[in-house]
Amino acid sequence: MEWIDRLNEAINYIEEHITEEISYEQLAQIAFCSPYHFQRMFAYMANIPLSEYIRRRRMSLAAVDLQNKEEKIIDIAFKYGYTSPTAFNRAFQSVHGIAPSSVRKEGTSIKAFPPISFKITIKGVEEMKYRIEAKEAFRIVGISQPLYKEIEKNFEIVPQMWQNAAMDGTVPKLVSLMDSAPKGILGISICNDQEDWKYFIAAASTKAIDNTLEEYTVPPFTWAIFSGEGQCPQAIQELEQRIVTEWLPTSGYEYDNGPDIEVYLNTDPQNAQYEVWIPVTKK
Repeated sequence: MEWIDRLNEAINYIEEHITEEISYEQLAQIAFCSPYHFQRMFAYMANIPLSEYIRRRRMSLAAVDLQNKEEKIIDIAFKYGYTSPTAFNRAFQSVHGIAPSSVRKEGTSIKAFPPISFKITIKGVEEMKYRIEAKEAFRIVGISQPLYKEIEKNFEIVPQMWQNAAMDGTVPKLVSLMDSAPKGILGISICNDQEDWKYFIAAASTKAIDNTLEEYTVPPFTWAIFSGEGQCPQAIQELEQRIVTEWLPTSGYEYDNGPDIEVYLNTDPQNAQYEVWIPVTKK
C-alpha cells in the first residue's frame, strides 16, 4: 500500500498547488521515481495524461469561481495560469464545451472533475510471464531523437521514427550490427534526471559504426522483463499498462531511475514477439 499512498500524496500536492505551476519533478520525488515514470504510471492508472488531468481540475475549479460572479474572467484566467484570455477561453471550452462568459447565465450546464484517488483493485485473471535479471552495462548503437518532458507530446514523434527507420534502411542496418544481448531491435526511452531525454531505435552491439549512427551505454540495472506477442503497438501498450496497474503495486519492487526498453524479437508488427524491460529496485 505504500506505493499507492505515494501516488495519493502526489494528487494532494497537485490540489495544494493547483493555481501554481505544477512541478513534475516534485511529483516524481513524492512517488519515488523519475518524472518520466511518474507520468507513465499516472496515465496508465488514471486513463488520462497528467497534463490533461491538471487542466481539467483547473477548469473545473475555474467554473465554480465563474459561478460566484465576484471575480473578473481575466482575473480567474490569471489565477489558473493563463496570461491570455484567448488561451483560457480555448482551454475552458475544450473541457466544458462553452465559453467562460456563458457560465454566468442561470441554468448553464457545466462539468465537474473531482480529484482522483488511487487504490488497489483485484485483477490478474490473465497470467503475466516475467523474470527478474540483474545485468551489467551494455552498449547500444542506433538513431535517437529528443523527447519532451510532457510525455504525451511524444506520441507522434516515436511512431514517426519507427516508420522512417523501416523505410530508410535503418532497421536492417541495425539487425546486421546486433551481436549481444538483448537480442532484438530495441526501442529505448532514456528519461532519467541526469540526462536530456531521448528515444533510441537501436541494437545491442560491440561493432564499429559510421557517422549515421550514435552509441549509448545502458547502465547496470536490475530489470523486470515481461514477454508477450500480438499486433503492435496495441499489444505492447496493453502489456505495459498491465505491468503498471496489476504487477507493480504488489510486486515488492518499484521503478528505478533508468531507461524503459522494448525488445522486438521479430519485425512483423502484425504478429510481433517482444519483451518489455523496466528498471526496478526492491522496496
